[in-house]
Amino acid sequence: MAETPTRRPTRQRTAITEQLGATTEFRSAQEIHTQLRDAGQRIGLATVYRTLTTMAADGEVDVLRTDEGESVYRMCSTGHHHHIVCRECGATVEVEGPAVERWAEQVSAEHGFTEVEHTLEIFGRCGRCSRA
Repeated sequence: MAETPTRRPTRQRTAITEQLGATTEFRSAQEIHTQLRDAGQRIGLATVYRTLTTMAADGEVDVLRTDEGESVYRMCSTGHHHHIVCRECGATVEVEGPAVERWAEQVSAEHGFTEVEHTLEIFGRCGRCSRA
């Protein structure tokens, strides 16, 4: 696996990192941009998109695709994990899936694949939204 390049810590990258670190929910680039602008940051939407794309490629943030096809981002713990995401409020829980890991390895090997990566995201309604 290739080593992640060290990126220069720009003012914009630091602001985006701090914004993502302030929430546990996935946010779109537009939402992050709006929050930064509301906080007085001078940053363009294109810069937010570029920075998030780079951070996702470097493994610094996780990215999901919503049902509408929009990418949303979140700072996550290190190591391989999956998410359970509430469709209504966006609450997110990180989970491990050893059975999924074993299955992915087995199916990949059966078909002659190596160096396999995968993602698994589970969407539903959290307990709070289900009670409401």
